[in-house]
Amino acid sequence: MPERRGPRVGPALILGAVLAVGGCSALQGSSPEPTPRDFPGITAELFVQGIAVGRPVSGDAGCDDPTLIPTAIGFDASGLGVDSPIRARVYIFGDRAAYERRRADVDTCVAAWAADPATVEFVDSSPFVLVVQGPVPAAFKAALVRAITTAAGNGG
Repeated sequence: MPERRGPRVGPALILGAVLAVGGCSALQGSSPEPTPRDFPGITAELFVQGIAVGRPVSGDAGCDDPTLIPTAIGFDASGLGVDSPIRARVYIFGDRAAYERRRADVDTCVAAWAADPATVEFVDSSPFVLVVQGPVPAAFKAALVRAITTAAGNGG
């Protein structure tokens, strides 16, 4: 009788197994940091936090600064004690350096549109600045902070 041998394991199968095991060990390293989200990502985070978003308008900076207008999106926000929608604006900068360079421009712009500058609420999380005319309930402000902080990821 001929001698019976087990199945032959080819070099490609061995290489595949080595790569699979090596790939699994790579998963044990650190995860990449999340990058800042776009406006749909910001609105998704607001929704998760209980804030409804409506009537988004790109370029709605609230002021006539031609260099700030492209960074701004205005939208209505409600929920968490804000029954009638209020206008919010988010200024989205390309990265942390642009955020730091342009942050004072946002203050100047907001001063042009705010009905009562003393009650304006700012939520800063590089590369975003979210602004809403207050006063707003504490739960609403806390939700804004959580949403913008999450959406900002690693801050650009």
